[in-house]
Amino acid sequence: MIRPTRRSPSLRAMLLCAAVLCAARAVPAAAEGSGGGPLRARWAERMQAGVAGPSNALPAGVRRIADLPYGADPRQRMDIYLPPAGTRAAGQRAPVIFMVHGGAWRTGDKAMPKVVENKVARWVPRGFVLVSVNYRMLPDTPVAQQAQDVALALATAQQRAGEWGADAERFILMGHSAGAHLVALLNARPGAALGWGGWPWLGTVVLDSAVLDVPRFMAAPHLPLYDAAFGTDPALWAQLSPYDQLAAGTPPWQFVCSTERPDQPCLQAEAMARKVQARGSRAAVLPQPLGHGEINGELGLDGDYTEAVEDFMASLHPLVARLLRR
Repeated sequence: MIRPTRRSPSLRAMLLCAAVLCAARAVPAAAEGSGGGPLRARWAERMQAGVAGPSNALPAGVRRIADLPYGADPRQRMDIYLPPAGTRAAGQRAPVIFMVHGGAWRTGDKAMPKVVENKVARWVPRGFVLVSVNYRMLPDTPVAQQAQDVALALATAQQRAGEWGADAERFILMGHSAGAHLVALLNARPGAALGWGGWPWLGTVVLDSAVLDVPRFMAAPHLPLYDAAFGTDPALWAQLSPYDQLAAGTPPWQFVCSTERPDQPCLQAEAMARKVQARGSRAAVLPQPLGHGEINGELGLDGDYTEAVEDFMASLHPLVARLLRR
């Protein structure tokens, strides 16, 4: 299923897109895989994160449990956003949106506005619990261990879901950019989370990952930030590649991809969706005429984009569909 939407881009969005395209053209393709300088790397990391600063605003009645640990490291923390009292019907346990931030596997935070603000405002007052996760990052923690952090965080959240009036078996995974890669890797091999004591989840929304097929991506010209994340060993590329790690019978997928990016993430999304379908699972691709950061920040605002993501979420469970109709 492919559902693009139409929008009139704001001046800010047009300037941002122009900046991305100009910067991409300013560095020769041959140099992108081997250098580009610290300024270019910092710019790329900021574009990956799509964030500006932490946010403290909450909708009326929404409560936040901040910095709940799932491990010993200070980065192994998550925030839980709980719906207002009286939102749930008697005996009804809430579904959970489990959100993983982006940031080139080395920056970003669970409380950044583009990570949580519009998602919390849209879905938590309707009766969802939203969990936003931090994880250890580069340069101290390689991507393989970051994926383990996300799996452990998911299992911990599922184990504690009953404390929040939520259902451990009604989780929807969601991640943006580097976080999208991490949840895609988790959804491709669900046993990683189940091994930590978790439960099967309903499905996964992958927000604009460019590295679903890591070996293919790394073999082409790319930004230096990807070398820092994936190194030079093809065996490691395959280990960290959702495409290569894909098991049969995974939970359903929705791949949201920007049509504005010069690296064309929709091509990888479409190839990944075809392989998922060939392995007997369900996958939908949702191209959007939005920038990379806008894919994250505008999810939750009124419009066709949010409604298309909600259509996918509603297809995962009757209770989810019922809450989204509120």
